[in-house]
Amino acid sequence: MKQMIKTSAAVAFSLSAAAIFFVLLFAVSLDERNGEEEAEPEEQRTIYIAAEEVPEEYLEAYQEAADAYSIPWELLAAIHRVETIFSTMDPLVSPVGAEGHFQFMPCTWTGWGHPSCEGLGEGDIPEEEKTDPEVIEAYGGYGQDAAGNGEADPFDLHDAMHSAAYYLARNGADEGNYEQAVYQYNRAEWYVDDVLSYKEAYEQGYRLFNLEDREAEYAGGSDRVS
Repeated sequence: MKQMIKTSAAVAFSLSAAAIFFVLLFAVSLDERNGEEEAEPEEQRTIYIAAEEVPEEYLEAYQEAADAYSIPWELLAAIHRVETIFSTMDPLVSPVGAEGHFQFMPCTWTGWGHPSCEGLGEGDIPEEEKTDPEVIEAYGGYGQDAAGNGEADPFDLHDAMHSAAYYLARNGADEGNYEQAVYQYNRAEWYVDDVLSYKEAYEQGYRLFNLEDREAEYAGGSDRVS
């Protein structure tokens, strides 16, 4: 159902300042992230998306994944927005090795129990292990086989979306501890501010748009930034 309610002036001001950033995800647990430096935002945008806009292609999937883990879909959508600009980032691999639509480090996806996991969590995990639900369960990872095809793939949108929802829920979002959960997703205060600003914007009134149409409009290149 489409809603076309304008965000408040305060939220709009906050979002306009925050929206030039996208994230490098260091999504690991509290013990695993102690002592690490915060990820720095980068400035790059290839498509204009207003602060309150949500891709109509993803709304149902957000709601389904969020309901499965008892978190707000607006939080999941905000994470997707900040992480990969609704999967428009190309490639879906960050400079430090975070992968997929929701930018999981391989060791967070497959599990820090994997013998190759240390440091920031890029690891040296064979692809057949990285996407094997049984291996992920054995090593304590967050990857989910939402598609039910026997693989948990960070480059599969539904798998990644359910995995992000699972991670957020496990870190307190299912109990309303949104700031805590987002901070665990990426331990940077600017990141928490960005994500929660988008979440608030969607809650105050979101506007659906067609992402494929928008990308086609910008296929020739644009210097506009959101």
